[in-house]
Amino acid sequence: MIRLNKITFYYLLLAFAYIFANCCVLVFRRDLFYVFNLVPLIILIIYWAIFSIEKVVYIMVFFTPLAITLKELKLSESLDLSLPTEPIMAGIMLIYILNELMFKITPRNILKHPITILILIQLTWMLITSTTSIDFIVSIKYFTARMWFIFSCFFIMTQLFKDKKHLYRFIFAYAIPLAVVCLITMYQHSQFNFDDKTADWVVSPFYNDHTAYGAILAMYIPVIISLLLQKQFSLISKTYIFGLLAIFVAAIILSYARAGWLSLAAAFGIFLTLLLKIKFKNLLFTVATCLILFFTLQDQIMIALGRNNTDSEGGIEKNISSMTNITTDASNLERINRWSCAWRMFKDEPYLGWGPGTYMFNYAPYQKSNEKTIISTNFGDNGNAHSEYLGPLSEQGLPGFAIVVALLFSSLFLGYRLCYTVKDRDLKILIHGVLLGLFTYFVHGFLNNFLDTDKASVPFWGFLAILVCIDVYHKRANNDTNEVTVSRDSIDEKK
Repeated sequence: MIRLNKITFYYLLLAFAYIFANCCVLVFRRDLFYVFNLVPLIILIIYWAIFSIEKVVYIMVFFTPLAITLKELKLSESLDLSLPTEPIMAGIMLIYILNELMFKITPRNILKHPITILILIQLTWMLITSTTSIDFIVSIKYFTARMWFIFSCFFIMTQLFKDKKHLYRFIFAYAIPLAVVCLITMYQHSQFNFDDKTADWVVSPFYNDHTAYGAILAMYIPVIISLLLQKQFSLISKTYIFGLLAIFVAAIILSYARAGWLSLAAAFGIFLTLLLKIKFKNLLFTVATCLILFFTLQDQIMIALGRNNTDSEGGIEKNISSMTNITTDASNLERINRWSCAWRMFKDEPYLGWGPGTYMFNYAPYQKSNEKTIISTNFGDNGNAHSEYLGPLSEQGLPGFAIVVALLFSSLFLGYRLCYTVKDRDLKILIHGVLLGLFTYFVHGFLNNFLDTDKASVPFWGFLAILVCIDVYHKRANNDTNEVTVSRDSIDEKK
């Protein structure tokens, strides 16, 4: 009792000291009041980072949809950092690297996995092209940010996902705050009668435009549907999951994010191939055939597309029709302008590129006057290449592009293989949802690139980690269990 009273006394003394210090800050340094009140949270996060890193990881995942950048907070014009998530990601990366150097915590079967090898090759090539970059400071910042995205969203997840329950916790930890963001956004949008012209900026301050918002929703919709179809969840749980799905579907419709709609339609096509049990190599052959036909008939296709003059303003139907408008739609034409610039930049630096993250600072001179649109700028200070494929092509050369394409096909191949080999029903359904969610982003990557942001990196690298961990940890365990059950049943029958 005496010891307990002493501990209580120290806690009370600490609480009074903090309150007194808070009052002093409020009176004498009011400008530091909010920063000072973050100190207990920072101390708690540091404590968890030392003794329970799992809690810190879930804090990072939970706050990612709610995170706001320094630019949105109007605290910085040059340095853009997402708060509170990116500092936490940087801390998780340092802790993970220190543990890896001292204790070799990453299992060899994870390190030897083809997806992990490709990720490490990509990081290595990004480092090489950063040293040869036209702007070393910009490239090394970009490389460092990619490092903490991958280490905090992929490598640390391979430790958590050894336990199957964390696969689902990760999904819900991101989905629930994302639903909150959707509700806030839809409420703000309702103040303008859900007008399509306001859809681009009502997503602020959580997103800088509606395309990134639509991309994340498209990634999560197939995953939430897969959870709804699983037997392990009770009726009450499925009611909540259905509520999440309803919010996400309503949000993506009202987002007017055409790329998000297109990626979901493409994912449905992939789902049909899985339903028909079409092999991945046959799918590749079909894609190759379509590409050959496109390049053979590209003149006729471009003429046909040129007849579409439907503008993206004026409702959902017109937004859908405008997807193929390459004549008058400013958004589509600006993408073509950015892609053309990326291609011309690649031709000037085909092997090492201009350096990671440097496209937006160097594409302006590569614009042609006849390709500019009403949203183009002469200074070229209005964003990136709008492509996860052409961006690396211009910034990291042909090898950088090849690595991205290799990661795309390796991920799809892994997903298809798991869909056809895993026996556990609930796990198989989850794999379908995660694969289709990843595929929506691969499709979206032809039109936009968001992997330089925390909001896209957490689900993208996290979903990849789910597939890798199911392949390494859970697939064999479930199959072995099923085989043992079958063999026991056959023995009983013989008896």
